[in-house]
Amino acid sequence: MFADHAVLQRGAPIPVYGTAKPGADVSLQLGTATAFAHADASGQWRTTLPAVPAGGPYTLRAASGGDTQEIHDVLVGDVFLCTGQSNMQLSVRRAANADSEIAAATDREVRELVVDRVPSPIALKTFPSPVAWKVESPQTAGDFSASCFFFARELRKAVKTPVGLVTVAWGGTRIRGWVSGPTLRAQGFFDDDLDMLALDQRDPAAASRRWDAAWESWWRAHGKGEPWKEDASAWPVAPAALGPWNDWPGLSLPEGSAEPGVGFVGQMWLSTKVHLTASLAAQAATLDIGRINEEEKSWVNGQGVGGSSQEPDARHDLPHGLLHEGDNSITLNIFCSWRNCGLTGPAATRAIRFADGSSVALDQPWHYQPVDTLIAPQIPWGSMHGVGLQYGGMISPIGPYGVKAAIWYQGESNIYFAQTYQAELAAMMADWRKQFGAALPFLIVQIPDYGPTPTQPVDSLWSDVREAQRRAAEADTHAALVVTVDIGDPKLLHPANKQEVGRRLSIAARHLVYGEPLAPSGARVVSARRSGDAVTVAFRDVTGALSAYNGQPNAFELCDATTNCHWARAALAGDHVTLPDAGNATRVRYCWGDSPVCTLSDGSALPAGPFEIPIQ
Repeated sequence: MFADHAVLQRGAPIPVYGTAKPGADVSLQLGTATAFAHADASGQWRTTLPAVPAGGPYTLRAASGGDTQEIHDVLVGDVFLCTGQSNMQLSVRRAANADSEIAAATDREVRELVVDRVPSPIALKTFPSPVAWKVESPQTAGDFSASCFFFARELRKAVKTPVGLVTVAWGGTRIRGWVSGPTLRAQGFFDDDLDMLALDQRDPAAASRRWDAAWESWWRAHGKGEPWKEDASAWPVAPAALGPWNDWPGLSLPEGSAEPGVGFVGQMWLSTKVHLTASLAAQAATLDIGRINEEEKSWVNGQGVGGSSQEPDARHDLPHGLLHEGDNSITLNIFCSWRNCGLTGPAATRAIRFADGSSVALDQPWHYQPVDTLIAPQIPWGSMHGVGLQYGGMISPIGPYGVKAAIWYQGESNIYFAQTYQAELAAMMADWRKQFGAALPFLIVQIPDYGPTPTQPVDSLWSDVREAQRRAAEADTHAALVVTVDIGDPKLLHPANKQEVGRRLSIAARHLVYGEPLAPSGARVVSARRSGDAVTVAFRDVTGALSAYNGQPNAFELCDATTNCHWARAALAGDHVTLPDAGNATRVRYCWGDSPVCTLSDGSALPAGPFEIPIQ
């Protein structure tokens, strides 16, 4: 973290840490501020410099005996963690008006450090490879996180201080990857996965066998039969070259994405057969399936042989005696959440390879069967979807660096796991506060609209995650929610309007982080109360009065105790909305659906966000 062009956190003692010879004394200087440290038996040391006001540039100097190290062009300002998955990772060069935005990027008091994508089952103390700060310029800005770049630009209009952005993002990751193993364990989350992850560190073969059993047990309880033991010859035939299944022409795949070129995402069964002689079947052998995207689980002759995640060359050793003379079945279940899904390597990489150096290609017809809506468990040690791996390899190595606030922009990869998202987000915030400070503020970006616009009340996996995000923010006095349900793109998972994301983040930060007397977002729901046959929905943080651009708000739903919901008429009055004819409704939903059209706002021109609340 301590490198040329760094930004250190102003207004509080500055944590500084590093390594030296065991038992050595270390002296530090930043301008006129000084501090001293003593390295422990392992050479680790840590101290704090006195608080320094915003400014610079400074030189940070460390000395121990005859050794010195200097860090140049150091600014003191406000540091923000920019964290999450692909919408946080998306760069300025992929945002709207990228060319003009990059050309105008000349604010040298905005800097970014990008943490490499490194999964680790243990909490690392240092980065595996050096990281570097870059100063905003037309040469560097294109690679900045767009959401945080525009956040910094907007924030600096109101808060005149240097800004450091520490971008720690990995597309496709689930929230469970960003929480430390001990915290997940203490919360009772994913205990079996944590056990398997620990076993994988000691005995990968045993962990693989346990994973086989756990996966199959889950599928039997939630799926249909045992496809890994079925005769797949009745399934449709895949193209001979396989490759990404979204490129398969004219095949019967369910629509899994609203975005052109993405095609079906989710899980797919693939199965083929390989004919072996008795002499080959008697040899030690390996199943080689080449490059896969993203995760696979494999069976040979109905027996699990392991799985892999994001492997460029996935291979599984086969137990002696598993293969036999004649036809042998090879069955895979592949999970993929985005583009280029399936067995994407060259056909030559798919074979059974034998101890004598020979091989038999997996070139008989492959049959396929898509899985609609069902998502099986994911590999605990899988780089993108595993447990605690992003925390261990990307958050932990930052150390106790001084941070003003964290920005969290993630949730798309949790749409099938929304039931635990609120608790996981609360656990993650508590977890990070142990590292960065007990009152670390969190700015939570609610996932944007994506997918079909509802024409009638429908359940929505995307809305389930948005609601979990809302509730997590409401329950935390040091968190604020940024609503983006109106600035996404129903046909684009990575919407390009990151300028408005940044602007709304700056508004939330000015309220939560800097204490300005302005609402952190649009109107926020407080309660829904019945009076006779009508329900009154009350809001807070209303700027002026509630309004709707079509006269009266739409997208309100009245729902009963089961799953029945219907559109509700709505009338505005100041800071509340009245829904008549409530009947036997027990809850109110608003702005529900993958890409709902929602018209409720107020004088701030910011949207009132989605919610579901019980009627009192």
